[in-house]
Amino acid sequence: MTTQAQRKPAKQRNMPVSRAPRPEYVAAIRYPDGRRDLFHIRNADNLADARELVISEVGEVRSVMIALRH
Repeated sequence: MTTQAQRKPAKQRNMPVSRAPRPEYVAAIRYPDGRRDLFHIRNADNLADARELVISEVGEVRSVMIALRH
């Protein structure tokens, strides 16, 4: 009678769930005195959220243009 070695079932590795990378936005702003600046926004959920983050950070602006960064 031959016996076969029993194999233990392979342990399943807990693979981290890969999330899609968060979008990154770039904002060009112009201040009321004519100065301009660029901001990179990484913690925004969407364009409206990115706009709110920029305005809350810099205060009064004449214009803001936000785009998805590639």
